[in-house]
Amino acid sequence: MTWVDAFRAHEDDCRRAPSAHNTQPWLLRSTDDTVDVHWDPARALPDSDPTRRDLFLSLGAFIETSLIVAAAAGLPVRADIAVDHAAQRAARFVPAASVYDTPFTLTSVHQRRCARSGYVPGVLDPAVLAALTALGADLRQVPTRDLVAPLAQADRWMFGTPEVVSELRAWMRLSPKHPRYHLDGLTDRAMALSRVEATGLAAMLGPRAYAVTRRLGGPALLAAASKSLLRYDGSVLILVGSAVTPETVIEHGRALVRVWLALSDRGLSVHPLSQLLDCTATATRLAERLGLAPDESPLAVFRTGHPLAEPVRSARIPAAQL
Repeated sequence: MTWVDAFRAHEDDCRRAPSAHNTQPWLLRSTDDTVDVHWDPARALPDSDPTRRDLFLSLGAFIETSLIVAAAAGLPVRADIAVDHAAQRAARFVPAASVYDTPFTLTSVHQRRCARSGYVPGVLDPAVLAALTALGADLRQVPTRDLVAPLAQADRWMFGTPEVVSELRAWMRLSPKHPRYHLDGLTDRAMALSRVEATGLAAMLGPRAYAVTRRLGGPALLAAASKSLLRYDGSVLILVGSAVTPETVIEHGRALVRVWLALSDRGLSVHPLSQLLDCTATATRLAERLGLAPDESPLAVFRTGHPLAEPVRSARIPAAQL
């Protein structure tokens, strides 16, 4: 068995990496001695992620997760990051002189969860924040209550933009009857929705009803429902960095997943709030609040803490079905 065969035998573990809307945009293509990381354009989000920030963050998360998985298997592998837009390729895995040096394990990869329901009140311990920063991430902390109004504004934009709603609808799996419920996308359980809430959301955003509910104030109603998410004393973290090239965003994606794994190893969960960055108005206000330099951008926003309920494990497409 070659190292490529050994590496790809662990592909299902690599695929535990996080991605926006759980689209899982990565594709592996191998030769006798290389494994290339490509992306599937059908799994990108051109309307809600027009700059492809989330796409390249997701690819970075996949690359870092794959290196951690390889290290757990004792495989000496490195990743050469070089984006080829024509080939839709992000990186190449090649043999390395030594096993990737990481504090994380396969258990770290498997126990990481996103929790979208309520959190136990309490701000992040400063010592934990310092440890996260040591992982190569520039993180800024904002109190949850300070983002209640911006989140509502971003949600109104999200639910009020037909193209974004169409994209969201395509990736929601609001019933176990959905044919891809156990493969990808955002399930009702992953979004912490009750059966009544999931049914109501499906009805409001359905392709036939949406035009009517949008005119009747549906986006404002849905945005109001999310305000309670941040009405407690907790922490929202913002990953800041340069987004000058896709390669730099991929590296930030690697740092982001290290942060999430470190939080998970401490019993903490995360809840991405990407709509704050997808909405131009709230993204601009957030950058101004943080006093960012012209070459800096907020790249990821997420709340973190101890969830009130155990979050579910999100679905993944088995490598054998690709």
